[in-house]
Amino acid sequence: MPPFNLAEHVLNAGLATPDRLALAVISPARADRWSHARLRAAVLGAATGLRERGLRPGDRVLLRIGNEPAFPVAYLACIAAGIVPVPTSAMLTEAEITRISGDIRPALVVAGAGVPLPADDTPRLSAAELAAMASLPPADFQRGDPERLAYIVYTSGTSGRPRAVMHAHRAILARAMMFEGWYGLRASDRLLHAGAFNWTFTLGTGLMDPWTLGATALIPAEGTAIEQIPLLARRHGASIIAAAPGVFRRMLRADWAALPDLRHGLAAGERLDPELRRAWQARTGTDLHEAMGMSECSTFLSGSPARPAPKGSAGYPQPGRRVAILSPEGQPLPAGEAGVLAVHRSDPGLFLGYLDQPEETAERFHGEWFLTGDLAVAAADGAISTLGRADDMMNAGGYRVAPAEVEDALAPVPGAGDVAVTELPVASGASIIAAFWTGTATADAMREAAETSLARYKQPREYIRIDALPRTPTGKINRRALRQTHRPG
Repeated sequence: MPPFNLAEHVLNAGLATPDRLALAVISPARADRWSHARLRAAVLGAATGLRERGLRPGDRVLLRIGNEPAFPVAYLACIAAGIVPVPTSAMLTEAEITRISGDIRPALVVAGAGVPLPADDTPRLSAAELAAMASLPPADFQRGDPERLAYIVYTSGTSGRPRAVMHAHRAILARAMMFEGWYGLRASDRLLHAGAFNWTFTLGTGLMDPWTLGATALIPAEGTAIEQIPLLARRHGASIIAAAPGVFRRMLRADWAALPDLRHGLAAGERLDPELRRAWQARTGTDLHEAMGMSECSTFLSGSPARPAPKGSAGYPQPGRRVAILSPEGQPLPAGEAGVLAVHRSDPGLFLGYLDQPEETAERFHGEWFLTGDLAVAAADGAISTLGRADDMMNAGGYRVAPAEVEDALAPVPGAGDVAVTELPVASGASIIAAFWTGTATADAMREAAETSLARYKQPREYIRIDALPRTPTGKINRRALRQTHRPG
């Protein structure tokens, strides 16, 4: 493959339609609009500015910016110049971001207003100073080996301390498999993503992918209520809405008019329960298409407009992906047998490894296969149903039970709200299944649904109503936090 640059690949389509809207940061009161020409000028001007500050290819830059256009501009400017951006959640505390800064040893921190910064002496550049660089002469793209490091992201840390995940420039090429395999994306689309700029789901699905086709990205401004997103989607002609399942659930609780331009929704970040998909279909007349991916690999399993996922499944391997379900010995299993979901080492979306952790990187591979850590089973037609994280699997009287199976039985209860189940220890050293829900449903109603739908050993022994489920900064249910903070009564 010839010398390559990820940012150049993303921005090239905009050259054909320079005046088309590339980005709008929207709220009920206003919209900050960026054409493809303005976006390119800001990125390449910032790349020049970073070089003028003495940064060189391979240097790392820590991005501490909120939900504002400076985030994707800084991200792409770094990559254009061969510098390695490290996007991080604005929700991280000073202590958390100081630990990350110690791990990656950045040459610069790009600092947005009000975002906690590391307590160290790393040089800083304000988001306002970065914005002023847009008027500088455009930099040339720093091209090179597609396998070289392009950016670093952090895992959500649901099962322990977050890890620094290194990705190559060629990772952007894997995303083209999603255009038909998940999105049904077109250059004419206006894709509204409800996540923060610094979430990898937003950076990829909400920004990089629409721009790669010359399409339009719509991002709600910081502070926009989730319940206002349908209003913004209607006002700005969104043809696709992307969000975590929990965001779709909250949207459905609000009162809003029909969305005439909407073709479908895209869900990722946590498992999409069938009841939520059914409720969205009934409300909008459009489908919700789920995809499964992770920090270490771009989404590889999904439903799509061309091939919707069968009810209860996560969909099919995207065209061009090599996916298998493996036995404990690392052998591919036939349809109907549960095992660990794995992606072949040759996948262009697969990470380079964990920063400074070669042993931990090696542990994620079995021969030619990357082990996702998720349990799954395939149907005869190839559709794959996920059964939860291997470390989330529950042991009930010697039987292994997937949280998703129990949650699917409880979610349809009227007034259930958000639902999660996990395993909790008891004094005897054994453990039980506990169900948590946030809605107005009674414990008796939840128990009755479990007794009706589940074998006895799969039924929760404890029912605990809480105000909100603990979640990671990216919106995933944090079962580890549930296990740490709750005990059976």
